[in-house]
Amino acid sequence: MTATPATGAAEPETEAARFHTLLTAFEGQPAATAGQGKDAVNEPMIRHWCEAMGDANPAYTGPDAIAPPTMLQAWTMGGLSGHAGRSSAYDDLLALLDGAGCTSVVATDCEQEYLRPLRPGDAITFDAVIESVSPRKTTKLGTGHFVTTRMDVRANGELAGTHRFRILKYVPAAKKPTEQEAKKPTEPAAKKATEPGKKPAQRPRPVINRDNQGFWDGVREHRLLIQRCTACATLRFPWLPGCNTCGSPDWDTVEASGAGTVFSYVVMHHPPFPAFDPPYAVALVELAEGVRMVSNITGVPYDKVRIGLPVRLEFLRVDEELELPVFRGSEA
Repeated sequence: MTATPATGAAEPETEAARFHTLLTAFEGQPAATAGQGKDAVNEPMIRHWCEAMGDANPAYTGPDAIAPPTMLQAWTMGGLSGHAGRSSAYDDLLALLDGAGCTSVVATDCEQEYLRPLRPGDAITFDAVIESVSPRKTTKLGTGHFVTTRMDVRANGELAGTHRFRILKYVPAAKKPTEQEAKKPTEPAAKKATEPGKKPAQRPRPVINRDNQGFWDGVREHRLLIQRCTACATLRFPWLPGCNTCGSPDWDTVEASGAGTVFSYVVMHHPPFPAFDPPYAVALVELAEGVRMVSNITGVPYDKVRIGLPVRLEFLRVDEELELPVFRGSEA
């Protein structure tokens, strides 16, 4: 019960506060107990991870190899069949939120703390707890509650790291567009009407410094330049002050041919940003030279972008001051 400042009379708690009280009763309850990693830390998974991330750090190979620290969660994943140690409390919490209309879910962020390196052969065990459930929050996606779990990951019984994972369970904010609305063509955000006397929204400006100045100089000349280590000849992108293979600070450049394929991609729906008109595809493009870069895909609808799609470099002027390298795909 709460008291009103004017009269001091008691008034019932709001429905939202009562519901939040039900949710916070789950705080401190286990989300997983005595979970076991389905595989010990192993070299093939480390190799696949490093290939996907483009990470050639020598610490992750050889007889004294360690696993990349950011793989911490990977060793605890249950795959399609899940884990036997999953707690009913977590399922009950999600069911309670579903019953309140919070049937949509999105992962929002994670935090990791590393206490010791993981090495091939380490046996992984873990426990997870429901750490917190937020009061009702309103976001652009909709209204709901943030649920945070904390997982303690152990290697051969010794605490190796902590992984906090946060999701938003929410009621969608808007209905899906009708079939007629979905077919209606849209204009790029920068071309949409604005208030009289107000300039269209601009894309964020790139941060240009001494380490990447040469890249942007090349873009202005319609050339996509890749750094090449002059000590070991390793190509690298994005631009770095030193070689991530041998550590040498000396480099020159090679010009990309412009050919590439989509290695991976996401379709951005939310949140909306000024000067961007969702939905649109953002891809990790593997260039013919072997390096990868993130850029937009043009020339095909966002829902036609696929892994392996051949693309070709082009330069897109997004406003009077900014031109960007993007990649054009073809449905054919």
